[in-house]
Amino acid sequence: MNSVYNVIIRPVVTERSFDLMGQNKYTFEVAREAPKEEIADAVEKLFNVRVLKVNTMWVKPKNKRVRYAMGKTRTWKKAVVTLAPGDSIEIFGNQQSAEA
Repeated sequence: MNSVYNVIIRPVVTERSFDLMGQNKYTFEVAREAPKEEIADAVEKLFNVRVLKVNTMWVKPKNKRVRYAMGKTRTWKKAVVTLAPGDSIEIFGNQQSAEA
């Protein structure tokens, strides 16, 4: 990969990913061909944190129907990154004010 911006595509915004943030784990959509070492380096450079562990998985396509035609969603790669204690990533700015 050329750039860290080509490795990390976007943060994954789900209820489960918000629950994992309490355990200092952050979820990202990553490039399909990116290995775990490259994902860890990209997160460390982008957010200035220390990565302890990276877990990757493939998200399988789901069947979707538009009128009478059947299709599938895309397959993509997801990474759950565990940060060192004391480190955090402010993905959506001030999260405390959103909960109040």
